[in-house]
Parts: sequence; C-alpha cells; structure tokens
Amino acid sequence: MREVLEGYVEPTRAEDGCFVYDLYQDRSDPAHFTFIEEWAGESALEAHSRSAHITAGRLRLSGLIAAPNEVFRYSRLA
Repeated sequence: MREVLEGYVEPTRAEDGCFVYDLYQDRSDPAHFTFIEEWAGESALEAHSRSAHITAGRLRLSGLIAAPNEVFRYSRLA
C-alpha cells in the first residue's frame, strides 16, 4: 500500500493548483496513512481526483485497504 501511495506524491505535486501534498504514516499504526493536501480551489481538487495516476492507484489499492478512505475538508481561518 505504501508503494502505491508514495507513487501519488510527485505527479500530484506537479498538478496545477496543488500547493501541498504530503504523505504521513501513523507511528503507532503503520497501516494507517494520511495525506495533507492544500489546493488552489475545488476545481483543482476535482481534477486531481480524476487524474490518471490517482485512477490507476485506486485500482492497485483495491483489495489492499481494510476500509474506505475518509476525507476531511477544512477551510483556513487564520
């Protein structure tokens, strides 16, 4: 799983509208990964979700993940 997720990083960072795209691994549960992302706007994020490398990665992750991923969207306040 880690290999697939790491494969998202460089192509995503090269996408238009991507400001931050960092992958983290939980120290207490190495099977738990988190992406911290910052995008120029919703349209950039939507384009990212349809990108070739994300689409291909989703197929590779099929059967490797225990539960669907969770997405939390935040707005910067300060």
